[in-house]
Amino acid sequence: MPAHLLQEEISSSYTTTTTITAPPSRVLQNGGGKLEKPLYLEEDIRPDMKDDIFDPTYQDEEGPRPKLEYVWRNIILMFLLHLGALYGIVLIPTCKLYTWLWGIFYYFISALGITAGAHRLWSHRTYKARLPLRLFLIIANTMAFQNDVYEWARDHRAHHKFSETDADPHNSRRGFFFSHVGWLLVRKHPAVMKKGGTLDLSDLKAEKLVMFQRRYYKPAVVFMCFILPTWVPWYFWGETFLHSTFVATFLRYAAVLNATWLVNSAAHLYGYRPYDKNINPRENILVSLGAVGEGFHNYHHTFPYDYSASEYRWHINITTFFIDCMAALGLAYDRKKVSKAAVLARIKRTGDESSKSG
Repeated sequence: MPAHLLQEEISSSYTTTTTITAPPSRVLQNGGGKLEKPLYLEEDIRPDMKDDIFDPTYQDEEGPRPKLEYVWRNIILMFLLHLGALYGIVLIPTCKLYTWLWGIFYYFISALGITAGAHRLWSHRTYKARLPLRLFLIIANTMAFQNDVYEWARDHRAHHKFSETDADPHNSRRGFFFSHVGWLLVRKHPAVMKKGGTLDLSDLKAEKLVMFQRRYYKPAVVFMCFILPTWVPWYFWGETFLHSTFVATFLRYAAVLNATWLVNSAAHLYGYRPYDKNINPRENILVSLGAVGEGFHNYHHTFPYDYSASEYRWHINITTFFIDCMAALGLAYDRKKVSKAAVLARIKRTGDESSKSG
């Protein structure tokens, strides 16, 4: 079966997809017979979720920024992790094939815990998942070790609502290094904590699985992110402890971290803006390759409620393929997708003319 037909089959079978169309434009008749510019209310198409919609009214307070407070524990641990990852690269030629494949497998499962789990399911509520899928995603998210789902979703909603301001945890206006990793090495700006505290997180607090993970996160991370990926190669196919530790664990973990961070840094600084030229997030194919589909960032910030985080669904988007497969199994449902008409209208209205859609 051709790939496009397979995609249509999986996308439509066993479940429903909510297609989001632009709401009717409110047009007023003038005395001269002209029509005023349509009023788009795209954020109103998902009334149960508002705190990931950009707030253009928020402005940074005037005055100098607070003095940076370095978190030396994080700086030292991050340095040691990347030092270990570099040594892991040196060890790759001498590690066993199964160890290399195990590291790749763990990479993709960990990445899905972030992209399909913490991001598209829990941060944006772009689709719904039944218990077996939620359980898989919470385990995969713990394997990734990028803060628990509750904290990740809280920071990410703040990132969308107050994007490119001091209330954005990884404000890209502060440079590539800060938005990539620097924000984890210093104390948060007071605006992040102040505005983050205004977000509605009641949906996360009401989900027992999310709060269970938060309660037992530290011991779970030690086992899922460090002990298990090291033990499996050593025990099952006789890999050396050195190779298991530095290739399957440190190198793999650092790779997942940096692929995710590139969405915050590179995808906010390099690429095209076909959907909204007025915002910093951009389409970056290389980021999408590493972050299993999260590099279509101009689209995502324009339409954060689209489960595909992209106009093109499966195109360089393993996460969307995964969600569609779960939908075919009946484990994912109510996938929200922006209609082609709404996308084209937005391209025409605010795009940078780099779009090939038509």
